[in-house]
Amino acid sequence: MRLRIFSLLLILFTTNLVIAQNRIQNLEKAFNNLLNDEQAKHALLSLCVLDANTGKTLFARNEQIGLATASTLKTITAATAFSILGKDFQFQTTLAYTGTITADGTLKGNLIIIGSGDPTLGSWRYQNKENAVLSQWVSAIKSTGIKKIEGAVIGDDRIFGTQTTPEGWVWQDIGNYYGAGTSGLAWRENQFDIHLKPGSGTTEEVKIVKTVPATPYVQIVNELKTGPSGTGDRSYAFLPPYGNVAYLRGSWGMGIGKTGISVALPDPAFDCAYRLQDTLKRLGISTDQQATTTRLMVLNKQSIPSVKQKISTVSSPTLSEITYWFLKKSINLYGESLLKTIALKSGKEASTAKGAEAEIAFWVNKGIEKSALNIIDGSGLSPGDRITTAAMANVLFQAQKESWFADYYKAFPEYNGMKIKSGTINDVSAFAGYHTDAAGNKYIVVININNYSGSGINKKLFKVLDELK
Repeated sequence: MRLRIFSLLLILFTTNLVIAQNRIQNLEKAFNNLLNDEQAKHALLSLCVLDANTGKTLFARNEQIGLATASTLKTITAATAFSILGKDFQFQTTLAYTGTITADGTLKGNLIIIGSGDPTLGSWRYQNKENAVLSQWVSAIKSTGIKKIEGAVIGDDRIFGTQTTPEGWVWQDIGNYYGAGTSGLAWRENQFDIHLKPGSGTTEEVKIVKTVPATPYVQIVNELKTGPSGTGDRSYAFLPPYGNVAYLRGSWGMGIGKTGISVALPDPAFDCAYRLQDTLKRLGISTDQQATTTRLMVLNKQSIPSVKQKISTVSSPTLSEITYWFLKKSINLYGESLLKTIALKSGKEASTAKGAEAEIAFWVNKGIEKSALNIIDGSGLSPGDRITTAAMANVLFQAQKESWFADYYKAFPEYNGMKIKSGTINDVSAFAGYHTDAAGNKYIVVININNYSGSGINKKLFKVLDELK
């Protein structure tokens, strides 16, 4: 009986070994087919597949060549944030006042909103939506007895400094919602909407219907052309950080199903202060001065008043909740905010460069070569990021050992029947994540192609990965 059981186990093991060997052979064949594809003629293609249980390399090609990652870099940013900040980490935004409150309810001072870098404040994705936050602040203000303000509402965004976008970001991206930079006092994911209406013909102009919310302090110069039916959204906003003139360029197609585009807020801290002051005004609580920010006060050589009393604190969702949407929807703002927060937690200046430095040092300490991690930002939007597929696969492997891994894994989107994060920028397409095949074998996969030509490359990348099913 024992001999029979042993024989059956030996046959099963041998069969699985043959299947595994055939799978890798088929994977190599599919990879080589893509290498020989016309779309990859001038491209660099890399693939790294690990056994998720052991970390053993099952197949790898060009795995030690640094490539632009696009949004697959977010997998490393998220893993670093979980490790350094902790899965229960929360940002805190504080509302306070300066000066004194008189017996008749006059605040002889200012309201000040002190940001800690929370990229979710006022976001529609969580419970701290714009109206909920404003309502909480209004209630806190009323509870102090304030009925009039002889001062202003100040947005304090000092914690992250004045450089909102990483060096190396593309000008075409910066003015659009996905290119919104960080702010020490972020607000509504640092974006607003512009509703558009195409003309009835390509010779007619595109009309701006409205901005949502109304943003009167930004002048919009409309250079959009009406595009033919089926051409859709080919529009871009050109609006620099802290600027107040936005140029809309490109085309807006006839018959388009969208109402408009989302544009980056040029100064989120100002908009946050502006919205609170506007809300108070509509409720009969007036202010003597216009909304402002600590950055503007420094520019105008005004002294920033000391806080007299804190009256309200808004806590962000936990890092686990933030990471869920960070990876699912690939929100670049979250990556940049987390990278600066990683810098702060590591005892460094809250800058993108120092955050990248801290992130690289963390993974070097875990055995990954420094030269394999050329990190410029936290989101992968910079075309200058260069990371090897072997290094990224190593991070994904090590993440499995951590107590926060379940939350990390849950945040990965599903593409092609796999739990993999996608990444796309100009002529770059990449995927990184996890896969369990029908037999229960677990893999870590990172595939990346740079400088391909044409369109539809993802279907061909998936055809390679399909050999792991």
